[in-house]
Parts: sequence; structure tokens; C-alpha cells
Amino acid sequence: MSDFDAIDSLLDAVGPQAELPACDVRRELRERARLSKAQVARALGVSPSTLSGWESGRDPAGELRTRYAYLLDGLNTKLATETTAVPAAEQSTSDTASAADTATPTALPSPGPDQGEDEVELLAVPEPCVLCGRPAAQRVAGFAQHLTPADCQPTATEVPAAEQPAPQAPHAVQAPHAPQAPLGTARPAGAVARSRGPARRAFQEPSGPVDLIREAVRGALAEHAGDVDAATAALVKRAIPDAMRLLDVTRKGARYDVIAHPWIPDILKKQTARGADQIWEARPKWTRHELPPGRHQVTALDINGAYLSALKTHLPLGRLEHSAHPVHDRRRAGVHLITPPEWEHEAVLPSPIGQRDEPGPLWVTEPTLRLLLRLSGPRHRLCAPPQIHESYTSGATENLLEKFRIALKDARDTAIADGDTVTLEYVKAMYSKFVSTMGESNYNRELYRPDWMHLIRSQAFANLWLKALKAHEEGLAVVRVMGTDELHVVGDWRRVFAEGRGVSEVKVKDTYTATADAAGHEGEGE
Repeated sequence: MSDFDAIDSLLDAVGPQAELPACDVRRELRERARLSKAQVARALGVSPSTLSGWESGRDPAGELRTRYAYLLDGLNTKLATETTAVPAAEQSTSDTASAADTATPTALPSPGPDQGEDEVELLAVPEPCVLCGRPAAQRVAGFAQHLTPADCQPTATEVPAAEQPAPQAPHAVQAPHAPQAPLGTARPAGAVARSRGPARRAFQEPSGPVDLIREAVRGALAEHAGDVDAATAALVKRAIPDAMRLLDVTRKGARYDVIAHPWIPDILKKQTARGADQIWEARPKWTRHELPPGRHQVTALDINGAYLSALKTHLPLGRLEHSAHPVHDRRRAGVHLITPPEWEHEAVLPSPIGQRDEPGPLWVTEPTLRLLLRLSGPRHRLCAPPQIHESYTSGATENLLEKFRIALKDARDTAIADGDTVTLEYVKAMYSKFVSTMGESNYNRELYRPDWMHLIRSQAFANLWLKALKAHEEGLAVVRVMGTDELHVVGDWRRVFAEGRGVSEVKVKDTYTATADAAGHEGEGE
């Protein structure tokens, strides 16, 4: 074989990639066919969030690309074939109805029961919907969006077509639906082929999210003959795809859809292959330099479930939009270029922006900005307000991941109460890896939200900082604040914090003695 034969053989094996239509055409074909994301995703063997990425700008590769192109081509052919001319009488009726609709303005739909007390306002000039990008004539909770599924798809208030029964003849017997595979279980090879048959009522999840976690643990223990270590290792290894499926389950019926692969500004992209982006997360790394003279008993407290608690934070829903407004809009969230205020309390409390040596403006996240604004407010008056230069934000909600967080919290609480170390380690891996891999990661291709990753991590740092402030205000001496979960204090901390293993509690990590000389300089003892 010559030097070029191997190359020729390799080139022969590379076939042409299947052509895909534009992203908006992909979504339009699915919507015209009245197919939900859940139906299409199940047929292709992917998650709904992955399909969202394909309809937002990301392209599949390999066999998935071929199957997706086949589906879209089939939908295009079928819809073109089924399009018939509207009879003249029907057209006339339609024209009459359209004229009547034009003469009589349609009443604005009232907010649904899940919309709470959100204010709905009409817009004189339509604005892009934060969910689908199409013009919307009303604003809800401060940002433009459609109120009906017909106007906005995909929309989280819509009940997926896959969850509705297909029309049936009278007294027709519904086919039994297949049991749902546990978290992380591979789909049988014939599952995709079977899904191409006539439309049937899609199977429902047989249990709640916590039960899905329990079933996954039970299956892993059975697979490894009760070996706790082996089952734990297997569950931790598959924590990322399991967390993504749990996210899909907890998002069913939610008000807002998860946009998995939006456009991201350059400041959120890595500057080099192994470098970082331009976002400053304000991670604390602070040790008090001086203590009152004498010996002090220091308690190192461990903050439980720091990243789990941080899932409750204001997250942007749609595409981040640039603005140069110097005033913060609390109805939006994202990243902001600010000049931070001077911090004059370093002797007793760490700076809320972390240990930063370089002066001048920097890009910070929503939790950091909100913390600075809070500290500059009338209640605390600890610093001046930050100066906002520019921002990338979108309409936001604090409850986007709330059901996901509660499902993991409930499973964690139950595991602690039962002494179930397998479930506990599994759940910890799910929420920690979920946060750490939603940026540019080869381990999670279903979700690309570096903005969310920075915001959630910054929220964990802000939560820890606020615990340090609470300790200081209650008369404890704050000695050290580190990372997401480490708070060292001197004094009766039990009157300030509840002790335990719950996410709202703290536990003792270590105790040691710190001594200070007459000048107050600290030195650690045993």
C-alpha cells in the first residue's frame, strides 16, 4: 500500500453530510405538522433540549444528522402533499370571518392560573418575544412574550401534543403504554423504529422526579449485586445525562421553555483553548489579618449544598441583548460591565467582589451586581453603588430551575434521613456536574449556557458572603471565607446558624485555636 492509499481509503469512507434546512424552517416544519418537541425528540432518540439546540442554530452530526434530515424531508413532502385548495364557499366564509375579526379587536387573554399576579401590558409597537423571537404585542412581568401557544411555539404553557390522546373511534381501546426507562438507561435499538408508526398517546412518567432517582439507584444496586461502591461509581459516572433527563422531566408543564443553545456574546467565550472568558465570578478567598489579642477558638463551618441552593437565582430566559443603560432593570438578568465601589471593611469582612488585584471596570454576573446594589442600599450602606457601563441581559425568572432544585433537595434530604450514601453521592454529583458542565464542556452537549454557569456559581459565592455578613452583624468574628462553602468564625455560632445536614443548615468542618499578639496579628494554633 502506497503512502496515499490509506488517505484515499479514509476519504472514500467519508460520505457527504445530509443537508439540513435553516433553523427556522426546521421548527416551522415541526409546528406545521403539530408535533411537539417531546414527540420528535423521542423518535430521534435525543432529549427535547437537544432538539431545541438544533432548532436554534446547532447542527447534529453523524447518524443523528442523517436521521434528522430524513425526518425533515419527510415532513416537508407530507405537508406539501396534504395541502389542498380551500373551496370557494369555505374561502368566502373564511374571508368574512377575517373581516369580522378585523372589525372587532380580540380581547387580550387573561393571565392563566400559573401566571400569578404578573402585570400584562399592551405594547404600541411589538417587541421580540423572549421565548421565540417573533414580534409580541404584550409584555408580561416586564418583558415581551406571547400569551397563547398558537402565537408562540415552543412555549412552556403549551401541553405537548405527545401528551394528548390521538383522535380515536368510539369505544376504541387505548394501547397500553410502555414503561419509562430509569434515568440513564439506554433506549432499545427498536424504539426509534417503533415510534414511526401511527400516533398514539405518549407514555407518561410513572412516578415523580424523586422516584426516578430512587429507581435509578435501585437499578444500579441490582446491576452490581448490591455492591455499594460499584453502584455509586456507576451512578456518578452517568450523573450528567441523568441530570439532563431529570431537568426535562421537571420542566414539563413549566411556564418557560429552556433555550439550550442560544447566541452567546464573545465575552462569554473562552479567549484561548485552555483559557477563560471575561466573566468575574467574585469567588471569595479571604482571611482576617487581625484579631483581638489573646487565644480564640475558631470553628470552621461547612455550608451544605451550596450549588444546590444556588440553582435558585435569576436566570436569563432568551437571547442576551446588549444595552448601555446605567440603571439596573430587576426584571432582567445577565452579565454587566461595572466599575465596582471602594470597599472599606476589609479588616472585618471580605470584599463582595472577591480578591481582585487589578483596578478598573470588570464584567460581573447578576448575583454579584445585585449583592453590590443591596449593600449600597439604605439598609446596609456599606459601599457606594457600582457604576454600570454596559450589559448583556434578557428577561429573567428566579424559578426557572426551581422544580429541578426541589427534586434534588428532596432526594438529598431523604437519603440523609435514611443513611443512604449511594443516593446522596449520586444526587451531589448530579447538581455539581450539572453546574460545572453547562458551559463549554465535552461532557454535556445538550446544554450550552455559560451565562447560567457563571450566574449559578456567583450566586453560591454571594450566598456564602451573606452568611458572613449575618455572622458579623450577630456579633461573631469572621476569620475566614473561602470558596462556596467555608466560613470560619469565633463565637457562639449556634445562636446564629442551625446545625445539621440540610441545605439551610451548617455543620462543623473543623475547630482550631488562633492566637493574636498585642498588635492583633493572627497566628494559628492547633
